[in-house]
Amino acid sequence: MIERHITFNVHRDKTSDFERFFADRYRPAMSESPGFVRVELLREAEEATHYQMILRFRDAESSLGWRSSPVHQGLQPALTALVSSSDVQGYDVIG
Repeated sequence: MIERHITFNVHRDKTSDFERFFADRYRPAMSESPGFVRVELLREAEEATHYQMILRFRDAESSLGWRSSPVHQGLQPALTALVSSSDVQGYDVIG
């Protein structure tokens, strides 16, 4: 299993839009992707503009399939407009 952690720094005036985008567009699209297991969005308690998205796929091929899919690529412009920066870490799930 593969897990990716994506840290987002969201524009201060866009946090509600970011949360709505995740709930209404990003999560539903990702949940249809082959090999999808789950996705969660966390908001940092101390800084309301910092978010962590945790997503899990069955394997590396499934994760890559999502990232390279036309659906994912189509969502990127809207996502990019909401965030000032992001960082991705990938993990192999051991246990």
